Parts: sequence; C-alpha cells; structure tokens
Amino acid sequence: EGLCVVVSPLIALMDDQVATLDELGVSAAALNSTLSAEQQRELANRIRLGEVKMLYLAPERLVQPRMLSFLQNLQIALFAIDEAHCVSQWGHDFRPEYLQLGQLAELFPDVPRIALTATADKRTREEIVTRLHLQNAERFLSSFDRPNIFYRIVPKEQPRKQLLAFLSERRSDAGIVYCLSRKKVDEVAVFLSENGYPALPYHAGLPSETRAANQKRFLNEEGLIMVATIAFGMGIDKPNVRFVAHMDLPKSLEAYYQETGRAGRDGLPADAWMAYGLQDVLMLKQMLQNSEGDERHKRLEQHKLDAMLALCEETRCRRQTLLAYFDEDMPNPCGHCDNCVDGVQTWDATEPARQALSAIYRTGQRYGVGHLVDVLLGKSNDKVESFGHQHLSVFGVGKARTEAEWRSLFRQLVARGLAD
Repeated sequence: EGLCVVVSPLIALMDDQVATLDELGVSAAALNSTLSAEQQRELANRIRLGEVKMLYLAPERLVQPRMLSFLQNLQIALFAIDEAHCVSQWGHDFRPEYLQLGQLAELFPDVPRIALTATADKRTREEIVTRLHLQNAERFLSSFDRPNIFYRIVPKEQPRKQLLAFLSERRSDAGIVYCLSRKKVDEVAVFLSENGYPALPYHAGLPSETRAANQKRFLNEEGLIMVATIAFGMGIDKPNVRFVAHMDLPKSLEAYYQETGRAGRDGLPADAWMAYGLQDVLMLKQMLQNSEGDERHKRLEQHKLDAMLALCEETRCRRQTLLAYFDEDMPNPCGHCDNCVDGVQTWDATEPARQALSAIYRTGQRYGVGHLVDVLLGKSNDKVESFGHQHLSVFGVGKARTEAEWRSLFRQLVARGLAD
C-alpha cells in the first residue's frame, strides 16, 4: 500500500512511461512543468485521496522543500530512482540535481529506495552507491550482453553513401541515426528523405512541439527513421527498432552502449552500425581540451575516449571488448560482429609507424592526414610541391601501402596518443 515515487530525468520519458502504465491499468501520473497550476492542484488532491499509485517527478522538483513536505504527509511505499547513472559527475548523462537525492535516506529512513540503470561501469556503480547512500543495499547485476545485436564499425570514407548502402537492405525498418551536431542532423534527415527513406529530425534546437510530434510519430508509426543528436532516446520504449547507426563517434563506450542498446529490445535480430574517421577523433579531443572540467575530469574523459577508440580499432571480437569494459568476461568470440564474421587482416606496422611519425615531424607538425598520406605515397600535387615536400626524405617511402592502410595507421597513432 502507498505511493511509489519515481524519479525520472526527462518529461518525454515520464509521459511515455505513464502512458504505458495507463494501458496496463496502473494509476500513474507525472507532475511536471507541462501541467497548469490548476492541473497540479487537481493531481495533488488525487494523490492525497490515494487515487494515484505511481507518481513521476523530476529530481529538481522532488527536492524542493514544498514537495518534500507534501510527501512526508503521505504513505510512501517506494522511491525508485530511474536512470541512476545521471548521479555520476564523470558520466555522459550527469545531472547535478541527482546529487541532492541522497537526502531521501535521512528524510524518509523507513521508505525503501531502489536505483536503476542500464549503463554503469564499476566506477559509476560505486558512485551511485556513495551519492545516494545505498551502502547497505542489495545489488542486482544482469549481463551487459545484447546477443541479438550485430556490431559493425567501418572506416569513414563517403559516410552518406555508406549509410545508404547499410540502409538498402532495411527499407521498411524503424531505426535511429545519431549525429554529433544539430546541423548534421538536419542535413542527414533531408538527405535520407530525398533518397526515399522516411526520416525525421530530432535535436534540442527544434521547437518543443516539433520534437514531441516527431517522437510521437516515431513511436506510433512503422518504418520511420529518427535522425537525432543524443538529446533523443533516453527511456524511449519502441521494441522493434531494427538498427542504430552512428554517423559520428560517441565520446564514450557508455554512450555507445546506451545508444546502440535502443535497437532490438524485442529480442529479434538488430544492427549497430557506425562510420568512424580520424576527424571524429580530433574533434572530440578538441572538445575535451576546451571543456571547463578540471584536469582530473579531463583525464577521465580522455580515458573513456581512448576506450571508445580501442573498440573501433580492435582486431578481435568487438563484443568481447565491449563487455570487458563493463568488467564482464566473455570467454569465446561471439561470432556475431564484423570482426568475427569478416575477419581482420593484420600487418606489421612498426616501420610504417616510424615513417608516419617522421613525416609529421619533417613537414613541421602542422598538416592534416590527407597531405601526409600524399607525401608518403609520393604524390606530386600542387600542395605538396608548393611547400617543397617532394624533396623530403619521407616522400614516396610509403608506396608499398595503400591510402586506406595509411589512413588506418594514422587513426591508430591518434588512438594511442602518439599523434594528435
């Protein structure tokens, strides 16, 4: 008996879950800024009368003194803190308001509390326990493995054409395409629509009415593609999303796991596809250096980015690498990722790596990968000749390797911190 209070970070997430509970015959409601003052008063009366069994609140609303006082006069059966990884100051979804939820332990000492997340490595799990004062709580860990998802990561060459090739066998499927910037979201949504794919944009720069309408269509209609920034997806419950595609590199494996995990929730086969290039790495590194975090925070974020890059450049089973990051051992290769199915051709890059680093040094450490590859391949184009780089000792020393191989090598040098 009593009221279950659910802490949720997003209005869209609350509305989606309340609608689902209503369909199941559970009396649920969300108290948020979309309600008028009169609607809020009516809901408060229903709660006092015991007509509401599950109440959804944002963390910032829950910790207001007036709300806490209101709840202390009710019979509370449970506090459920959803998306609990938002409490982690080092996480990809940090919400400062979540830090205040620790006071529930003192204000409601006899009320059970549960913290829920699908995206937490060992460090984040420990931070959840500390911040929310759950030291004596039972812990329930399920596997991070999503065996029905096929993982594929490809070098970024002509990403839009590569995306079309990926989608060509999935014409009637619902899916999500993630992009790093709002501008790119808009451009890719138009591009897909022009090529016969029903695509909708979603990012924080769109009017709230447009975002809500596009989300509703995606949830209720079949075969739509949502092109979005990371603003879309948390808690979205559409079981038959058949693919998640990344046009840009996520900044961490937590983000990648959470975003790809929105595919195949019905247990049927699904795909996680990503096009990854050196420019993605350089952009994320620059964003990290320009961020306002302290040095400890930047080091941790760099570690997370390095782990993401390691997955992209991995030659063994991608699923083993992904699960190992979350401290889960998978003894044998999965047989259900690109590296397992296609195999990876490896070669000794010791001497080419030395040549690449020499080219960086001898050209003055200020040229992009395209120019460096041209020098190593011995291409006498206008740019190379204008700087006199055809006279360098490294000019043409890399003719034995292809352009794709050199680009792959430079990506790995950056991934390992040997070049930036």
